[in-house]
Amino acid sequence: MSDYILEVKGLTKKFKNEIAVNSVSLSIRKNSIYGLLGPNGAGKSTILKMVTGIMKPSSGEILFKNHLWTRKDLNDIGALIENPAIYPNLTAMENLKVACTLHGLPKIRAEETLNIIDLEKSGKKKVKNFSMGMKQRLGLGIAIINNPKLLILDEPTNGLDPIGIEELRELIKSFPSKGITVILSSHILSEVAQVADEIGIISNGIIGYNGKINHADNLEKLFMDIVERNRGVNS
Repeated sequence: MSDYILEVKGLTKKFKNEIAVNSVSLSIRKNSIYGLLGPNGAGKSTILKMVTGIMKPSSGEILFKNHLWTRKDLNDIGALIENPAIYPNLTAMENLKVACTLHGLPKIRAEETLNIIDLEKSGKKKVKNFSMGMKQRLGLGIAIINNPKLLILDEPTNGLDPIGIEELRELIKSFPSKGITVILSSHILSEVAQVADEIGIISNGIIGYNGKINHADNLEKLFMDIVERNRGVNS
């Protein structure tokens, strides 16, 4: 059996004459945190949207748990891409119960998830009165309500203050021990370096590095070298 929960092979996405993702291949190990690094517009979100079925690849393969990806695999995938899909006039508990209904899960799962995301003391407070960090944690809760095997997070710390970032970081680090593999997309090198087991660096739709973080290396220099090397490749 493979050690990888997700493999993408030669994944490409074209929009008319623009190549947004250019023959990308990645392998994500089970029960790990994988950091997908790249500047804004590098192709990170496009890759994640193809893995979650929001976009269809132009070419290439996506393998999930050793078989070709199908929409049924979304039952084992959770995602927080862009803004959390939450109802501001409902409480955190009510939002989680709605998510349980959508997934056909018992309501007890809402209570369990509320504890995991550490919002049990705010369960009766309407979400419109939440801080940005609390909203992000609730969005994470909705993403893990179905106890996914793979959790995809696209720039989850955007707009958070240092306290919110620290709280979210600790929550993300706890997921592999619960059997949840995490793909974390970000353009903030320091954030990913603190939590990721392995990283991929993408620029201009091309993966320039894929592997373990070597803390003896200068990650910022590696990042900038890849950005400069791939500049204008697809133009």
